[in-house]
Amino acid sequence: MTDPARALASAAPRPYWLDDPDRPAALPALTGAEEADLLVVGGGYSGLWTALLAKERGPGRDVVLIEAAECGWAASGRNGGFCAASLTHGLGNGLERWPGEIGTLERLGAENLDAIGAAVDRYGIDCDFRRTGEITVATEPYQLDELSEFAEEATRRGLGAGLLLMDRDAVRAEVDSPTFLGGLWDRDGVAMVHPARLAWGLRRACLEAGVRIYEHTPGLALAPAGGGGGGGGALRPTGAPGARGRGGGAMEVRTPYGRVRAPHVALGTNAFPNLVRRVRPYLTPVYDYALMTEPLTAAQRDAVRWHHRQGLADSANQFHYFRITADHRILWGGYDAVHHFGGAVRAEYDQRPETHLKLARHFHRCFPQLADVRFTHRWGGAIDTCSRFAAFFGTAHGGRVAYAAGYTGLGVGASRFGAEVMLDLLAGEHTERTELRMVRGKPLPFPPEPLAWAGIGLTRWSLARADAGGGRRNLWLRALDRMGMGFDS
Repeated sequence: MTDPARALASAAPRPYWLDDPDRPAALPALTGAEEADLLVVGGGYSGLWTALLAKERGPGRDVVLIEAAECGWAASGRNGGFCAASLTHGLGNGLERWPGEIGTLERLGAENLDAIGAAVDRYGIDCDFRRTGEITVATEPYQLDELSEFAEEATRRGLGAGLLLMDRDAVRAEVDSPTFLGGLWDRDGVAMVHPARLAWGLRRACLEAGVRIYEHTPGLALAPAGGGGGGGGALRPTGAPGARGRGGGAMEVRTPYGRVRAPHVALGTNAFPNLVRRVRPYLTPVYDYALMTEPLTAAQRDAVRWHHRQGLADSANQFHYFRITADHRILWGGYDAVHHFGGAVRAEYDQRPETHLKLARHFHRCFPQLADVRFTHRWGGAIDTCSRFAAFFGTAHGGRVAYAAGYTGLGVGASRFGAEVMLDLLAGEHTERTELRMVRGKPLPFPPEPLAWAGIGLTRWSLARADAGGGRRNLWLRALDRMGMGFDS
C-alpha cells in the first residue's frame, strides 16, 4: 500500500487553483470616503455576481465592491469547481423541504446554470467551463438501492430527463475504480470549472463594466448614515440623480481607512461574520479539505479512463468529491467537515495534517492503479453551512440591506441566483424568485455554544456510524430529520 505521508511529502500548503501565474495583481485599498448607489460587501462569487448583475440591470448605476483580502481568495477560489444547477443542495434536499415548488426550483436552477455559461462566453472568461455533469457513485450495496429509488422518484415527478442510472460496468467504463458498484449520472446539471479563474474573470468583467473594487478593505461595521437628505427610495436602475444616499435614508459601512455610504448594501460575506448580527445564528463555518495530484501520465490516464471529465462524488454521508482538471490532475476532497468551537475562522485551520493523510489513504484505496501518484497541493477552507443545506435570504434596515448565505458547499452555481434575489429584494420587486417559499423562509438557527459544538460533534459521530452500518440512522439523526436540521459539507 502507498505510504500517504510519502505521497504528501512535497505537497505545497496552498490551494492549487490560487497558485497560478495568471493571478491578477491586488487592487488598492479604500482610503477616505466614497458614495455609491449600491455597495457590495465581499469579493467572492456572491459579491462579484451581485455587482456585475447590478451593472447589467442598470449600466448607469454606481457600484462599489469592497473585499477584505483579494477577490476569490476564500471559498470561491479554493473549492472543487463543481458548478451545479441545483439551488437546493441537490434534488433530494429540495424534494424534502419544498416539494410543492420543486419543479420551479429545478427550472430556475437550470436557467441559472445556462446564464452562467452564457456569461462565461459573453465576457470571455477563461475558466475551463465544461458541462460534463456529475456521477454520484455507490461504494456500498445499500447505496445502489438508494440511487435507484432516487432516480425513480425524479422520473415520477418529471425531473429525471438528464439522469442515467449506471451499473458497475457502465460506471467503471467512465471512471475506473474497484470501489465503484454503480452510479447515477446527472448529465446536464453540473459544469466543471477552474473556480479561481471564474472569480478572476468576474472581477475583470466588473471592472470593465465600471464597478469600483477595493481590495484589502474589510467592512468593519454597518449602520444608518447620519445627516439629512434623501436616497432611501427604491433601487434606481440608471444611477439617476438622487439615487445616491446622503443622509438618513443611506447606509454606511466603515472600513479601516475610510467608509462607503450608499442607499443599498448587498452582503456576500458568507462564512465570515455577517454585518447584520441577527443573521449570525443561522450560520456556522465548517472546514473542508482537498488534495491535488501531480499531472497524470498518459499510461495513468488510460488506467483510470475518465475521458469525459465528469465530476464525481460518492454516496456516503461523509462523502468525497473528485474531478480531473484540464492539465490531467485529480482533485480529491471532502469527507471531514470540521467545526471549531465558537465557529472560528482562522488561517491556521486551512491546514489539517490528519485530514490530509486520511484523504491520501482514501484516494489510493479508490484508485489503486495510481499508487505512484504524488500530491502537489494540500489545502482547506471554510464553508458557510446552515441547517437546511441550501441558501437563505433576507433584508435588514428597512429593506436597504440584503443578504444571501448558507450555500453549504454548492455556492459556485447557486451564488448567481442569490445575487439576483438580493437585487430583487433591494429593488422591492415581487418576482418569481422572491415569491418562493425557499426565499421567504429561514432555516432553523444553530444553538449557542457549547451546544452547537457538542451537537455538531454528535452529528458527525452519528453520520460515521451510519456509513459503517449500512446507512441506518440512529435516534439522534432521525430526530434531526424530523426537525428539518442537519450538518453537512
